[in-house]
Amino acid sequence: MGKAEASHPRPPKYPYFEEEISVDVVNARMGPDVDPRLREVMSVLVKHLHAAIKEIEPTHEEWLKGITFLTEVGQMCSEWRQEFILLSDTLGVSMLVDAINHRRPNGATENTILGPFYVPEAPRYEHGANICLDGKGEPLVVRGRVVDTEGKPVAGALIDVWQTNDDGFYDVQQKGLQPDWNLRGVFTSGENGDYWYRAVKPRYYPIPDDGPVGKMLAALGRHPNRAAHIHFIISAPGYDPVITHIFAPDCQYLAEDAVFGVKDSLIADFKEITDPTSAAELGFTSPYWAVNWDFVLARKSAGTA
Repeated sequence: MGKAEASHPRPPKYPYFEEEISVDVVNARMGPDVDPRLREVMSVLVKHLHAAIKEIEPTHEEWLKGITFLTEVGQMCSEWRQEFILLSDTLGVSMLVDAINHRRPNGATENTILGPFYVPEAPRYEHGANICLDGKGEPLVVRGRVVDTEGKPVAGALIDVWQTNDDGFYDVQQKGLQPDWNLRGVFTSGENGDYWYRAVKPRYYPIPDDGPVGKMLAALGRHPNRAAHIHFIISAPGYDPVITHIFAPDCQYLAEDAVFGVKDSLIADFKEITDPTSAAELGFTSPYWAVNWDFVLARKSAGTA
């Protein structure tokens, strides 16, 4: 072999692009020292992306329209708004990733998405506190226990709760209109795992639909509404934390929640109470709503952070 021949590197197995072997050509370009997990992720993404393109057979104009849409999604992102997360949510991807990462034993409370309006370090309250600070809405009392999968009480668990007001907005969406920390609070379960607090019955509300994701939903004949719910994060040492909602059973959007957050096991029983005596004891006017909800925590598996 002469010097001229030896100086040329050996050509790759798939040097030139052809439609039939497009995935092999692209994935073969990755270098030998690529992180193994990155190699795996990119190989799968390329495979499925090329498969979709071959099935759809888009025109140049259609492909440019798709690129323009993703560009507009990125341009809509800011410090307080993440349009790509909204896109992930509305395509069901956020719920799928969450489900894969939170497979739990039978009977344990199921997860659902965190949502974009969680705020850490909410005020700590004693049991029975009323976290509705704007006085709007139908009164609600929430009671329940935190237990493990064997039904034993979990004392000292933190119950972090937040929800919209009766106008369908979180406090952070209406700075200066709603009181700070309206309908947010953190409670601690008692020796018997019990907790209770007062708030208002949740109502449905639309996700932000003034951007490209909202236009996509409209083009697909979909509405932007989330089913009425209350958010919770339940945490205790030694247990897998739960990020979840409970849903009102009478909401018209249960079966078509815009971000696919509803699970059958998370639909609660909201009861209307018309007894004026019990209402007065709670500081409510009659009627009011009551819901009892137990959270079931699974112990962390060995090696789980």
